[in-house]
Amino acid sequence: MNPPKTDARRHHDPEVRGFASDNYAGVHPEVLAALALANGGHQVSYGEDAYTDHLQQVMRSHFGATAEAFPVFNGTGANVVALQALTDRWGAVICAESAHINVDEGGAPERMGGLKLLTVPTPDGKLTPELIDRQAYGWEDEHRAMPQVVSITQNTELGTVYTPEEISAICEHAHARGMKVHLDGARIANAAVSLNIPMRTFTNAVGVDVLSFGGTKNGALFGEAVVVLNQDAVSHMKHLRKMSMQLASKMRFVSVQLEALLAKDLWLRNARHSNEMAQRLAEGVRAVHGVEILHPVQANAVFARLPHDVSERLQKRYRFYFWDEAAGDVRWMCSFDTTEDDVDGFVAALKEEMAR
Repeated sequence: MNPPKTDARRHHDPEVRGFASDNYAGVHPEVLAALALANGGHQVSYGEDAYTDHLQQVMRSHFGATAEAFPVFNGTGANVVALQALTDRWGAVICAESAHINVDEGGAPERMGGLKLLTVPTPDGKLTPELIDRQAYGWEDEHRAMPQVVSITQNTELGTVYTPEEISAICEHAHARGMKVHLDGARIANAAVSLNIPMRTFTNAVGVDVLSFGGTKNGALFGEAVVVLNQDAVSHMKHLRKMSMQLASKMRFVSVQLEALLAKDLWLRNARHSNEMAQRLAEGVRAVHGVEILHPVQANAVFARLPHDVSERLQKRYRFYFWDEAAGDVRWMCSFDTTEDDVDGFVAALKEEMAR
């Protein structure tokens, strides 16, 4: 018996828009074109292809001559591989309590990486040398996991952005205490646009040892990279990537996406647009009586507080998430394909629901 014939069909309405996550957006057309360009013919697998080789040059143009990129499947994989490469088996990682590695990765750093996370509450998602010192002690105490890494997120999970001076102070402080610095750059492009400076200015130039470079939230189909900036800070990256199930056999299709973003200015255009849409959204929301914006809008996220019942009604019209449901806090994210009409329509819907 022949199997029934099926055709590829669209299973969603492309007119439906939301503000839940920049992961909801599709793939930028220029990235899709790059994937098609890399398709066809045979290329050596597991990273020995022409696209992964060229990606090294592209990454060095952004992060300096010592930078080496290790493409991986996703952000959690990038963070877990990077943190393992920076620690011993008994090592611990100091991070903000709100950090993605602590809140949103299903315990992967602990379960898969065998790492202890030493968290610190922060008012704005950002660590400081003083906050780091709340957990930076006990290196010779065998009863305590040894602090070996400080992990920061740029921009943070609360949408705030570190200045180069702030990251420099963290790196100097951490290195003076024998610790290394990891930067989770899932939205690093948005931070660079917000600061209006090159990415190197707040990474390798100020002492960051390793970063997780994000592509998916900025227009890629899938794929991130661990970028080693300080070669002396890590060991056995290739083995760790393989052991962590992050080694793509057809790596050219990860690498070509990152190349498409970074070789010219697509990464900037996408991030600049999403940041601008967040500013437009924040401006519209500020005019709505009874809605409070909780944090400075410095990248592509708006955090707000409004009545719980209003949020529930609004969620039936536009998808978004509660950040702290008990407090009534929500998060609205903009992406590279968010339009002015999307924002204006959402603000109008918010006004209608607040007036009910």
